Amino acid sequence: METTDHATEGDPLKMGEDGAEAGTVPSATELKKKSCKELGFAKLSHWRTAVFFLSLFLCLTIVFAFSFIIPCPVRPQYLVTWNSSFPGAATYNFLAFEPANEDKVMDVLFVLKTTEVTQNRSCADEGLSSPCVFLLALDGTHGENLWDCPLEPDFHWAQCGLERETGRTWDCLLSHSDKLTAIDKRTGTKIWQQPQPTGLRSSAPVLSVPDLDGDKVGDVALVASDNTQTQLVFLSGKKGDQIGTTVVLDSTETANHLLHRTEKGSYYVLLQKDTGLYGWALWKIAAKAKAGMDMGLKKDQHLERNASGTDGLVPIYESAVSRMLKTDETDDSSNLLVVAGKEVALIDGKHLELLWRFNTSSVLSEPSFGHFNKDGLIDVVIEEDIGNNTKRIIILDGKTGGLLWEVQLLASPNSPRPASIDTTNYFSVFMFWGLMPSESNSSDPVTSERRSYMLHPLYSNVLLESTNVADHIIAFKATLMERGRHAAYMLLIGPKEEGAEGTVVLSKRKLKQDVPDSKVLRFGDGTTKSNEDIKEAFNRLRFSDW
Repeated sequence: METTDHATEGDPLKMGEDGAEAGTVPSATELKKKSCKELGFAKLSHWRTAVFFLSLFLCLTIVFAFSFIIPCPVRPQYLVTWNSSFPGAATYNFLAFEPANEDKVMDVLFVLKTTEVTQNRSCADEGLSSPCVFLLALDGTHGENLWDCPLEPDFHWAQCGLERETGRTWDCLLSHSDKLTAIDKRTGTKIWQQPQPTGLRSSAPVLSVPDLDGDKVGDVALVASDNTQTQLVFLSGKKGDQIGTTVVLDSTETANHLLHRTEKGSYYVLLQKDTGLYGWALWKIAAKAKAGMDMGLKKDQHLERNASGTDGLVPIYESAVSRMLKTDETDDSSNLLVVAGKEVALIDGKHLELLWRFNTSSVLSEPSFGHFNKDGLIDVVIEEDIGNNTKRIIILDGKTGGLLWEVQLLASPNSPRPASIDTTNYFSVFMFWGLMPSESNSSDPVTSERRSYMLHPLYSNVLLESTNVADHIIAFKATLMERGRHAAYMLLIGPKEEGAEGTVVLSKRKLKQDVPDSKVLRFGDGTTKSNEDIKEAFNRLRFSDW
């Protein structure tokens, strides 16, 4: 038998907590280590408790803040339709959509010529002769007057959307009387007012050019034509005063003009002449206006190799051009659509080279754009005159110029150009005006009847016809009033002659509001879907600004 009195690991009951033998007295060093260890665990436990309560306090604070202090964002409540009437007034073919207030819904800007717009706002209050010109901003949600800016008559043209990415504090430029006035879209305040450049009665569009005078604010250029020549003048975007001298662009009259930016970042002023479409480099024009003002403007050597030796114009499309427009008005480098004679052509915006042509007869109205298929490229909508007071509405593939869709309508007078609104499904809903021959109540092809139609690309053999007949339409635009939702269209209605006095009505109508009362028209190889299914497909649409 083992008689030793020393405890071993084989007899754990005789061992101490730290492996020391039972009955033995711990040394001072061991006691110190043990007390430090116990103290560390105690401190750690206190820290854990403090962190727990701190985290709990922060969570409760956040919950309290979001629940009671920070209000949840409230979507603006809008009327699906509203009308604003102005008796004894005249109006013009101008409608602009801008965020004039802070509710994230687009507001409407238009021009009236009248004596007063409200009881507290008249021409006499501003020391102007009556009637005078008013630029008005109406709230897109309810049609209420946000502000109005009285100006000297007469009205010539207006252009908005000039504030974007330029450093300018104004968005709209108006030509009226013998003056140019820049206006803040949020308040209606006149930022600056300058006399029209001497001998130069310009026409829209205003060209928004880079900063040329070095004040870190984008400048503008005005182009004017008469029977003898075409001129250009640069104006400071900050104060409106002229920069340099007036430059003669061409010895002949030009019908239209645009500013374009190539892939190399070089800007060109495009001139629509009776012999074709030509471009003149902005750096050349700036250098002529003022020595050294072309510094900082990029040059496109590839295009300049095609410039003529006498006037420096670069030929882009040599044919009698009747219309030219950008496929995207907000992009200086977008493709260009040209209507020339009996053909429509698309020009690449990067290199100003021809992409495709499509043969057509006379084009009735300015073409418009939308997405019929889902290839991501914008397609072209054309109204073609085919005789007998009948028009053919065709949609051309933006990639190839091939025919995607067509329909024939009676060419009712005073029919606005087609429009479209993009959806979240990567196609657009198209809207156009006219009269389906089968819907005409008269044997006479010349009819005053006019109706609106909506096209859903997934149901291309069906049209929704709305019988809401408006009076004489001065201007029409369809747009997305709120980002990602609230598609609507605006009608500016007035006397038959633009600028004539009468009752003017600005009307807003939600696009889907027409669906329940619309008539389903089938043509071609119609779909097997019921009328209710077709209308439900329109009601399910969600709109986007992609």
